[in-house]
Amino acid sequence: MTQPIIRLNPSTLPDTSGIGYSQISVVEPGRMAWVSGQVAWRADGTAVPTGLAGQMEVVAGNVRAALADLGAGPADVVMARVYVVDLTPERLDEMMPGFRALFGTAQPSVTGIGVAALAAPELQIELELVVRLPD
Repeated sequence: MTQPIIRLNPSTLPDTSGIGYSQISVVEPGRMAWVSGQVAWRADGTAVPTGLAGQMEVVAGNVRAALADLGAGPADVVMARVYVVDLTPERLDEMMPGFRALFGTAQPSVTGIGVAALAAPELQIELELVVRLPD
């Protein structure tokens, strides 16, 4: 049976559990998957939402689909990297409810990265994952 991922917020680092992520994630050896950055493109080609929150909802759906295809879930995510165009505290506040809804209590380690642009001009957010696959 796969051992749980151990989430740590040591007292020597800021406690980030209240905002939805852990400073450190510890995993036992096992099968790992790297999920390419998911953006607000839909499999059916439906238009990309114009707002950041709407794009986060589509990204979350794409992430859920990728995890399901792996037989995994949010609790199996070790690390998430979030790329946001023109990242500001206000834009972070706009996307965090969707991010937190995606991960719930799992709280993987997270890095947020502000970027000038993504793969297409309409894209505002991209989320890539490192996942430890369940047995």
